[in-house]
Amino acid sequence: MNFDFEITLLTVSAADGVHFCAPVGHRQEDGDYRESWQPQQMSALALERAQEIARQVVLALGGYGLFGVELFVCGDEVIFSEVSPRPHDTGMVTLISQDLSEFALHVRAFLGLPIGAIRQYGPAASAVILPQLTSQNVTFSNIQAAVGAGLQLRLFGKPEIDGSRRLGVTLAIADNVEEAVARAKAAASAVVVAG
Repeated sequence: MNFDFEITLLTVSAADGVHFCAPVGHRQEDGDYRESWQPQQMSALALERAQEIARQVVLALGGYGLFGVELFVCGDEVIFSEVSPRPHDTGMVTLISQDLSEFALHVRAFLGLPIGAIRQYGPAASAVILPQLTSQNVTFSNIQAAVGAGLQLRLFGKPEIDGSRRLGVTLAIADNVEEAVARAKAAASAVVVAG
């Protein structure tokens, strides 16, 4: 199938209705996301169609919570791909990009609390820390390169690795998406993982 890009539309079904985060763009490699960014630029018509598809999907599934609805976009056309009935890995960018992260939104929704408006802070990105090694005692160094103004590091607390494993994510906010992605990737690359 030919498409221009894929998005994750983080969709919240809550007591006060269905809510949407700004669309999340992402890059996949070997079946796993490597970077995500928010907002993914798309036409107003494509966004409207994406939101309508996502609304129908989450209402058909039922229940309260955050759903990661993945969609293919080709111009103004939108095609449903899949849904995850939980916070989504590409949505980790919301830890820095908006006032309520995907995790906070999920908890508020399933507790029956209202969501209200979701405020986005501006262009942001995430990049995974994905080393290739074998160790029962993972260590990190040079982490100071991954923190600073508009730059955060989240380590997942996984003590061991055998092969390739996501051990953390860097988060960046910037004046535009391209700069945010570049900052997040540079920070992730700077973190040294050993064992």
